[in-house]
Amino acid sequence: MQLSGRGVGCVRGGREVFSGLDFDAVAGEAVAVIGRNGSGKTSLLRLIAGLLVPAGGTIALKGGDAEMTLPEQCHYLGHRDALKPALTVAENLSFWADFLGGECSDAAESLAKVGLAHATHLPAGFLSAGQRRRLSLARLLTVRRPVWLLDEPTNALDVAGQDMFGGLMRDHLARGGMIVAATHGPLGLDARELRIGGVA
Repeated sequence: MQLSGRGVGCVRGGREVFSGLDFDAVAGEAVAVIGRNGSGKTSLLRLIAGLLVPAGGTIALKGGDAEMTLPEQCHYLGHRDALKPALTVAENLSFWADFLGGECSDAAESLAKVGLAHATHLPAGFLSAGQRRRLSLARLLTVRRPVWLLDEPTNALDVAGQDMFGGLMRDHLARGGMIVAATHGPLGLDARELRIGGVA
């Protein structure tokens, strides 16, 4: 499986963010997208996820499910955790599983893997910033999709949370998944698992 972009351009609010961008990511690989603030890292992820329309060029996934679009094979995890504060932890995860569809895993197992098994009955509004991020990460595990698009995924995670997430990413890559992550900091993967790309 290979994710490729050729000559990709992005215009937002009448301003050209970038143009002529080429990129590749393959199964079993994580690509860290780096660059200054405002250089288009988040915009690139949103283009791949189908949340923005390219101003030019093409983005394609080869070797994926031919019956599904690229966005249907992606998980986009943005800056915000996209949780409903009045719903419990378990209800939030159930909502996302229903909304995203596809191959669903055991929600309780996903919550245990991110360290939230004790909080399933709590409203999401009661969670700390780190716990909210952990709940967002549980979505990646509950509905399986091969392409993870991660925007500053370790924000609000403590050292233990970052270690936990590093393990989840390594498991995803070992199953043949791929990761494209916009980040200013370390992802917790070693050089064999990580390739660095930039947005000027």
